[in-house]
Amino acid sequence: MTTIADGLEALFRKNANPETALPMEAYMRGHFIFLGIKMPERTQLLRDFWKENDKPKGDLLLRTAEQLWQLNEREFHYVAMGLMEKYGKEASEPHIDRLERWITTHSWWDSVDFIAANLIGYHLSKYPELIAAYTERWIVSEHLWLRRAALLFQLKYKHATDKERLFHYIELTKEENEFFIRKAIGWALREYAKTDAAGVHRFVMETPLSPLSKKEALKHK
Repeated sequence: MTTIADGLEALFRKNANPETALPMEAYMRGHFIFLGIKMPERTQLLRDFWKENDKPKGDLLLRTAEQLWQLNEREFHYVAMGLMEKYGKEASEPHIDRLERWITTHSWWDSVDFIAANLIGYHLSKYPELIAAYTERWIVSEHLWLRRAALLFQLKYKHATDKERLFHYIELTKEENEFFIRKAIGWALREYAKTDAAGVHRFVMETPLSPLSKKEALKHK
């Protein structure tokens, strides 16, 4: 337990808005409980909180993020992910196992996409020797969100993207009917097209993708 996490929890609960929480929960299809604190309000609450409290570092930062991640309300998960992003610069190789666990808990597109593109993407760029061992297992996992993470972890890599790996992972998942996989395929290709438009266009033309994946991939062509 950390006093920082306790303080954040108390502050957020004090500012809960049940009326706002209902549409937020509906937007997430009832997967999570919300306090009803929208992003602008969350940002201001955090800004005010950090004026009065020192931001945690090292092990304290990690324990604070973990404590918030264990709470039920979705706003705490968002704060936890923001803290975990700050921790990334200090993280050692085994931290990937924690990130994998976060992908498979409280799972939905909003958390998985942030963790994959920002936390895992950064960590694997820092420790590229981990890429094959983890993402090759994820892409064939029965867990939907691990497969999506394997497709999206290079989202911000630009010229550092391993094109062959990206295209191979898409080949492995292109026949899935799952919406979140088809959407991820299109998103990953669209983002990489900003770096290699010709390569993405050629791949899309030569590969039998779902209409959704193809539409997303070529959206900004």
